[in-house]
Amino acid sequence: MSDAYIDYQPNLPANAFFAALFGLLFVSQLGLGIWYRTWPFMIAMLPGLVLEILGYIGRILLHNNPFEFNNFLLYLICLTLGPAFFSAAIYICLGKIVIIYGESISRFRPRTYTTIFVSCDLLSLILQAVGGALASSAGDGDAKESDLGVNIMIAGLAFQVFSLLIFLILASEFALRVRNSPKSENDDFTSLRQNKRWKMFIFCLALATITIFVRSVFRVAELQGGFSSALANNEVALMVLESAMISIACISLTIAHPAIAAGRTWSSL
Repeated sequence: MSDAYIDYQPNLPANAFFAALFGLLFVSQLGLGIWYRTWPFMIAMLPGLVLEILGYIGRILLHNNPFEFNNFLLYLICLTLGPAFFSAAIYICLGKIVIIYGESISRFRPRTYTTIFVSCDLLSLILQAVGGALASSAGDGDAKESDLGVNIMIAGLAFQVFSLLIFLILASEFALRVRNSPKSENDDFTSLRQNKRWKMFIFCLALATITIFVRSVFRVAELQGGFSSALANNEVALMVLESAMISIACISLTIAHPAIAAGRTWSSL
């Protein structure tokens, strides 16, 4: 790897902090998932957290040797792909939220939301993975292949931004329908919807969605100029718009875990 990939020495304490944070969140999500049997949500969260941990390990290794290409590759691919899994976890939640509030209120069936957005997330993930592999494996030897890889990564990230934006619009539209149709709500879950923990879950889910959206917009802008761009080599911007945003999202999805709000009812929906 050359200076064209990273022009600074990553901050060791900051990256170690984020590696430890995501490690703690991994253990928490694993414990909550097993205890409450929220298998789909857990299966979506855990790979993303593993990728975050590995990404920051890559940055820690870059601190010690900023010229090692494999460390850069570990950082780049893992931190690029990780948030797609968190998006999938959020998409899984919307279908169950529709059931709890009332399917008659929704424009689409609960399973439709999950199927469409998880499929979009999978496509975004594939594009980012393929693009990252091409861009990283090209190195300095093939500028055209590297540029192609970056463009494919940008396409994957842009599609993720688009999917999240449509999700935010449809989720907001469903919330408006709920507000305007209180008499149509599912009576089986009236007490659940009035619970403070449920309201906290809805707030945290919205916060996680917005922070992942902000992060994805940042990564699109970051890669527009390639790996050697000023933004791609700005660690402060990375820490604020990548690390902090994804940390807020994952903390929100952990402290307001859906099963904490809904109990084991969640896994039976």
